[in-house]
Amino acid sequence: MTTTSSSDAGFAAAAAGAQTATTVDTAARARATGGGPAPTPGAPERRWSRFAPAGRVAAVVGALLLIGTPYLPWAYAPEALDDMTYTGGPSGLQLFSLIGGVTLLVLLLAPFPARRFLHGRKQDRVNWNRGARAAAIGATVYLAVILAAIALELGGLVNVQPGGWLAFFGAGLALAGTLPLPRGVTPTLQWVRSPHWLQILGIVASMAGVLLAAAYGLGQDDGGSFIAFAVFLGSAIYLIKDSGVLGWLSTAAAQNRKVLVLSAFVTAFAFPFTQNGSDANMSIASQVLIFAATAMGLNIVVGLAGLLDLGYIAFLGAGAFTAATLSTSAFATINWHPPFIVVVLISGAVSATLGLIIGSPTLRVSGDYLAIVTLAFGEIFRITMNNLDGQDGPNLTHGSNGIPGIPNLAIFGFDFGKPHDILGVTIGRFSNYYWLMLLVLGLIILVFTNLNHSRIGRGWVAIREDERAAEAMGVNVFGLKLLAFAGGAFLAGVAGAVKAHQDVSVTPDQYIFMESAFLVAGIVLGGMGTVGGVLVGASILKLLPEKLRFFQDYRLLMFGILLVVMMRIRPEGLMPDERRQLEFHDEDEELADEIGEDLEHHVVPSLAGAQAVPERRKDHR
Repeated sequence: MTTTSSSDAGFAAAAAGAQTATTVDTAARARATGGGPAPTPGAPERRWSRFAPAGRVAAVVGALLLIGTPYLPWAYAPEALDDMTYTGGPSGLQLFSLIGGVTLLVLLLAPFPARRFLHGRKQDRVNWNRGARAAAIGATVYLAVILAAIALELGGLVNVQPGGWLAFFGAGLALAGTLPLPRGVTPTLQWVRSPHWLQILGIVASMAGVLLAAAYGLGQDDGGSFIAFAVFLGSAIYLIKDSGVLGWLSTAAAQNRKVLVLSAFVTAFAFPFTQNGSDANMSIASQVLIFAATAMGLNIVVGLAGLLDLGYIAFLGAGAFTAATLSTSAFATINWHPPFIVVVLISGAVSATLGLIIGSPTLRVSGDYLAIVTLAFGEIFRITMNNLDGQDGPNLTHGSNGIPGIPNLAIFGFDFGKPHDILGVTIGRFSNYYWLMLLVLGLIILVFTNLNHSRIGRGWVAIREDERAAEAMGVNVFGLKLLAFAGGAFLAGVAGAVKAHQDVSVTPDQYIFMESAFLVAGIVLGGMGTVGGVLVGASILKLLPEKLRFFQDYRLLMFGILLVVMMRIRPEGLMPDERRQLEFHDEDEELADEIGEDLEHHVVPSLAGAQAVPERRKDHR
């Protein structure tokens, strides 16, 4: 009986291995054509292959033009972008074109194809053509944005100098030259066995790049320059993704999480040293952290539990008003001034209690009804704060005037309102609050991560996926919903306590429905249920309104267009988790290829090992 069972198990494992190998082989053939079907003799790529040598030469010429033209003037007047009128002195945006040209030239002239080793075996070669094509596309889009910005800021394309046109021509020539080049196999560098030190070096280099990009982007006061830099940054991300480097970095980060967390924290901590004491930029940075901390609490409600809350900004306001009334402001209405750490806990507790009071009756509805109820709650909170003026109710908030004159924090003798010199750099008031919010955000991320990987987090995800199925499996649906509501409200109250002292005053008009909508949009844009997605979404939605003030009357329109495009192209967000990515793209071929790679490198060896077990048992007997 045992022998028969072992033989059956071995036969089943062998059959599963053969079927999986067939699936993986099909996926590999699909990857060879860029995610499509297997190549055929009449494939368009093969028909265009005879133009590949001429295309490579044209692309090299285009790359050389991108390298040389930054030393020529691009604009007629210095008012356009960052002054592109000098000959022999490239501006910052012109240097980005030079960097793109050098990158394109390296990808075109690098040893082709480069060999790599995959799990000790020679495998597919990295195709440099894919990276060259991505670099050419990015350069073309970048130069188009540059020329459009010059025309808009100076009053017509006639103000574009020959250097700008030559650069655009070079980018277009490079793009046309890379089109007939064979695409080959999609790079899968994430499977390369790289040394541990190289992975750490890649993580540190990527964090340094993030620091430099944040410092440069935040320092751009001109809207056109900021948009051009954002396009360059997006092109660079597209390049490293299409070349396989992003996948390798993801794998390196997954294998070195402690190094990733430490390097990210050090990068964020070092950011104020790159701003030369600029209070304006650090004010934006601290507001981004407050927005991210608040969105992280909402991410529990929306991202994990799947509860659409459109009045979440009220919990942030409750924490801010609690901290304001307990402060030493001359307009504070409560004559009790505990230490700030106690104030933070009280603010969080007040917001959590408010969440319990509101959540108990409203969480019995779901879907659109819950969204409408929470929207009404947000408006009720704002109106209530206006009515607590001593006439329509007790005098707690001074009505629409709010509580001004909130003093700066002083914790353990450290005055957050005074500038300090650290390592020869003047650290201003907003930098002090930035560091405080960085610590608060770190604690919130720690709480969110532990909850997400706990039994409670799995219960929230089960409720989000199918509430009735979760209830049938014994999950306390109402209790977990209420816990999500109260927990998210507590985190928002903590962020509100810091916000009150940073903003110096608190008024009811700061907490309106639009702020709740922005919070929800930030989570959807970045990726629901993830930490990185919330940080990216909060940064984008806080930076764009500040840097695009020349679109003052059309910012909401642009914001709506951005959301529509995201829902059409990438509904799971910019940095989604794997579960939601599979939900939105269950029939996507490229994602199926990635799953095929997982099977090839993990499942097939496991099946082979399972097949060998019965044979070893038989020999032992």
